Amino acid sequence: MGVDLGDLVPRTIIDLASLRGRSVAIDAYNALYQFLAIIRQPDGTPLMDSAGRITSHLSGLFYRTCNLLQLGIKPIYVFDGKPPALKEAEIKSRMRVKEDAIKKYEAALREGRIEEARKYAQMTAHLKDYMAEDAKRLLNLMGVPWVQAPSEGEAQAAHLVKRGDADYCASQDYDSLLFGAPCLLRNLTISGRRKLPRKEVYVEVNPEVIELKRVLEELDITHEQLIDIGILIGTDYNPEGVRGVGPKTALKLIKMYGSLERVLPTLKGAEFPVEPSKIKEIFLNPNVTDNYRIEWREPNVEGIVDFLCGERDFSEDRVRKAVEEAIKGMREARAKRTLEEWFRRR
Repeated sequence: MGVDLGDLVPRTIIDLASLRGRSVAIDAYNALYQFLAIIRQPDGTPLMDSAGRITSHLSGLFYRTCNLLQLGIKPIYVFDGKPPALKEAEIKSRMRVKEDAIKKYEAALREGRIEEARKYAQMTAHLKDYMAEDAKRLLNLMGVPWVQAPSEGEAQAAHLVKRGDADYCASQDYDSLLFGAPCLLRNLTISGRRKLPRKEVYVEVNPEVIELKRVLEELDITHEQLIDIGILIGTDYNPEGVRGVGPKTALKLIKMYGSLERVLPTLKGAEFPVEPSKIKEIFLNPNVTDNYRIEWREPNVEGIVDFLCGERDFSEDRVRKAVEEAIKGMREARAKRTLEEWFRRR
C-alpha cells in the first residue's frame, strides 16, 4: 500500500532521456508484483512455459531492464528481506484481499465474464520464493547488480542513495521519502496516456522526480515531521491511520502542534496497533546493510538465451534483439560519460 503523500509533495516532470548515465535503485519486489499483475492473458492467466511455470515476472523484468539499459540508465534491484514484525497486520490484510480475489476470479471465469475475471486475476498476484531466485539469476546473466536487503527493500534503496551508491530510488510508493531518500523517481519507464484501474478514464502519466529537500522546504517541516504526517495518514505499519485525517489535515495538525506526540492527545478515538514511537523508529533507523557490491557488466548473451529460451520458452529472436539493443545503449552511455569526463579533466 505505502503512505499516500501524493497531494502534498512537489514534483518535477522529467524525460527518461535525462537519466542517461544515472543509477537507479529499484524496489525489486514492487516491480515483480507489478509484472505478475499486469502481464497476463486476456482471461487473466499469467504467462507460463511448457512445464506450467509462471514466467510473467521474468518477461517483465527482462524487457523492462533491457529498455532501461538501452536508454543508458543503470538499474540496481533491491530485494526485500524479512519484514518488520509491525508489518504483519498489513501482510495478513493483503493475503485476505488476494484470497477473496481468487474466489471472484474463478466465479467470473465460470460465468464467462472475461474482462472482469482479468481484473480480479491482477489482484491475486503472489510472489513465490522461486520467482525471486529466477529474477536474481536473470539479473546476474544480464550483468545488472542487485542487493539483498536485511529487511525492507525501500529502506535499503534509500540507503543506497544516501550513501551516493545510487542517484535515485525508483518506486510508485512514497515510503522512500520517509526512509530519508534524497531523490524519489516515480513512473519509471511509464510515459503517455494510461487507463485508470476499473475506470474508462485515461490520464497523462510521465516520469517524475521528488526531492526530499524540496519537499521539506516547501512544506516548511522537518524530516521527522514528514514521518509524523505519514503515520497520521497511515503506513504499512499502521494501515488505517487516524480516521478522518487525510494528507492536508495531517500537515495542518503537525504544523500547528509541532509533533505527533502533541497532536495525538487532541484526536478523539485515535488508535494504533503499537506505540507510534515504534513506527517512527522504523523510518528513522531502518534495518539496512552496507554489505553489497555495485557493478555493471555486459550481458552474457548466450547465458540469457539458454535460460529464457532454452528453459522458459521465450522467443530467441526477441530475446537476442532486446539484448543487442541493451548492449548498444550501454556502450553509447559509457562512451558519452568517458568523453564528458575527458573534457572535465581538461
